[in-house]
Amino acid sequence: MTEVPVLAQPSEAWKRLADRVAGQSWPQACLYVVATPIGNLGDLGMRAWLTLQRCDVIAAEDTRSSRTLLDAWGIDTPMMAAHRHNEQAAAQRIVERLARGERVALISDAGAPAVSDPGARIVRTVRAAGFRVIPLPGASALIAALMASGATTDEEPGFAFAGFAPSKTQARRKWLQRWGALDIPVLLFESPHRLLACIQDMVAVCGAERAITIARELTKRFEQIQTMALSQALAWLEADSHRSQGEFVLILHAPEDTGESDEALAPEHVRLLDALLDELSVRDAARVGAKVTGLSRDTLYAWALRRERH
Repeated sequence: MTEVPVLAQPSEAWKRLADRVAGQSWPQACLYVVATPIGNLGDLGMRAWLTLQRCDVIAAEDTRSSRTLLDAWGIDTPMMAAHRHNEQAAAQRIVERLARGERVALISDAGAPAVSDPGARIVRTVRAAGFRVIPLPGASALIAALMASGATTDEEPGFAFAGFAPSKTQARRKWLQRWGALDIPVLLFESPHRLLACIQDMVAVCGAERAITIARELTKRFEQIQTMALSQALAWLEADSHRSQGEFVLILHAPEDTGESDEALAPEHVRLLDALLDELSVRDAARVGAKVTGLSRDTLYAWALRRERH
């Protein structure tokens, strides 16, 4: 196996590129929204590195956890707290700094601020005050999971991000009924202690044959990305206790196209489903209808959901 070389000092190419980026425009009185690594410290971009050095202050979701990243990259810029519980007050302090012509960087614990993380209120406040906001893209757990899953194609690139599922079973199943009815992949975050319950509810709501990708510990040493039918997911997790640890992105793949359209439903099937919908929920009507007719539950669920909306 070829040994990976370790650079004792930055290469000439790195220096040339750093000088080139440093010579770009760095407006003052501006909020720089900076994506940070989601686990691997090497994923900080050069432009982000220079931004965090050049700004007058870094507004961080957690100043203690961000210190590890800043120390690793030799960044000694002062920090201020900007988290979910003080976001409005932090936004006002940031606006005051921008009014003095300062540059302010906004970071979250990992990934992109204001995307399922604090920061959106700060961005809105800064923009409303008339100051510029510059985004610096970088690592994203969502995009990383999607890249490795094969869940989309260039012909069908659509997907949806649903955030975290509700913590209670009844609310989560209702939530999954809505998101699971989409004909595109749905990405969500889940915590280790709710992972098994969430997948059990996916099986109940979306069907055992629906495909799921489980992506854990992305960019870290023990990264795993596995795609399987929902019927196999629980056994896969229970086969190794480590598989239920870490940080998770789940991708509920789009329902398979069975070729059964609304028009393919026979009149007697339509009458049956209409009668079932008078007494049952959309999910239960689709489940019972699938047993009686032999048609796909996903097809009947999508049909029944559209019927309920009209």
